[in-house]
Amino acid sequence: MPLLLLDLDNTLLDRDGPFRSWGERFLEGIGAPPTDLDWLVSVDADGLTNRWDVADAIRDRYGLRIPSIDLVDELHDGVGALMRLDPLVACALRIAADAGWVPVVVTNGTARQDDTKIRKTGLDRYVADWVISEEAGVSKPNPRIFALAAQRARMPLRGAWVIGDSPEADIGGATAVGLPSVWLHRGRRWSDTRFAPTRVEDGLIPAVAAVLAG
Repeated sequence: MPLLLLDLDNTLLDRDGPFRSWGERFLEGIGAPPTDLDWLVSVDADGLTNRWDVADAIRDRYGLRIPSIDLVDELHDGVGALMRLDPLVACALRIAADAGWVPVVVTNGTARQDDTKIRKTGLDRYVADWVISEEAGVSKPNPRIFALAAQRARMPLRGAWVIGDSPEADIGGATAVGLPSVWLHRGRRWSDTRFAPTRVEDGLIPAVAAVLAG
């Protein structure tokens, strides 16, 4: 029963779509032009920019008097409330589990936010466990977070696969710990010369199929 180590945002759960939807509503609410959505998406950097830095950038650009902490809460809760678990993703996880794989989420993020996403979307019903970097005290690509995931699942790392959309965190992390990986390209080309994924797919469902077939 090998482990299937899965990233959360833009792997198991679509984050890009909900962030754009939230951004459109937010910009409309403060009277900003809709074209500013591209700027907001750029500042967010796929969720990699610290939420406080995003909040400060929004306050500075629009001269808002909203406290940064309120904007941070809105970024956390507003985007999270729009996230949904794709039924086909749930089906793929169930098929993987039926085939003997043990799905475990390994994500870089804040405990409160990511735990809420996993539970509210119902993803918790389809995975054996999850490890969140803030709670674990270590982040991908550090191999220790993958070892911790195996420990939590009470299983060896040997034979595991890693699936994710981040070249550095997911594929770099898999390489560092000596595991095969599937990179979700999301319309991008692989450009890192230090390491490479075992497989490249355009979404979670074909990625799981590739692991099962492999």
